[in-house]
Amino acid sequence: MALTPQSNEAFLREVDDELRRDQMLSFWQRYGKLLIVAIVGGLAAFGGFLYWQHRNVVAAGEQGEKLQAAYDQLAAGSDAQAAPTLDALSRSKADGYRALALFAQGDQMLAKGDTRGAAAKFAAIAGDQSLAKPFRDLALIRQTSVEFDSLKPDVVIERMRPLTIPGNAWYGSAGEMTAIARMKQGQNALAKQMFSQLGKDASVPEPIRQRAVQMAGLVGTGSTPQNEGSPTK
Repeated sequence: MALTPQSNEAFLREVDDELRRDQMLSFWQRYGKLLIVAIVGGLAAFGGFLYWQHRNVVAAGEQGEKLQAAYDQLAAGSDAQAAPTLDALSRSKADGYRALALFAQGDQMLAKGDTRGAAAKFAAIAGDQSLAKPFRDLALIRQTSVEFDSLKPDVVIERMRPLTIPGNAWYGSAGEMTAIARMKQGQNALAKQMFSQLGKDASVPEPIRQRAVQMAGLVGTGSTPQNEGSPTK
């Protein structure tokens, strides 16, 4: 008895389905165990990643609390109590907390009159390539500010050159030190130009802008307001 087109199509479909079942069974017999191991391993790895991420968040929160406690102790004049916490955080694997702890240590030295130690601390931060650039740039600003009176003007200018760019986060501080260094070199025209630019730049912090406007009006007149000959630290 001949098969109708419909019956033939159904038969072929059954053969195809059976073939697929055989292929799936063969695949499972050969690779099933490996597939299970891979799935379990992937889930374990994902679970481990989530746990590691959770632990990092918890650890960061704990370090933040410790740093805030150290800040509070410093504000209360309890430097000795804050010192161990800052020392521990200065070796933290979290770059941000490590940098902030190092800055706090530098500020402690500066408050005690240890300008050499403070400058060295800030220089170490500036040279630490594992830290984000904004931290390193700020450290260079702080280091140069502390050392300003002992540095040759051309050293100050060269250090600050990468930062004296409008739009840079530390443009105001870097520009102010550069302008004062130009004055020490006797290059009053360049100093006046820098002060004028700082005074007109709305992104520059207001205190620096006010000083820059004042200095721009005085450069070349032969008079300099008291305490304006060097940058604030």
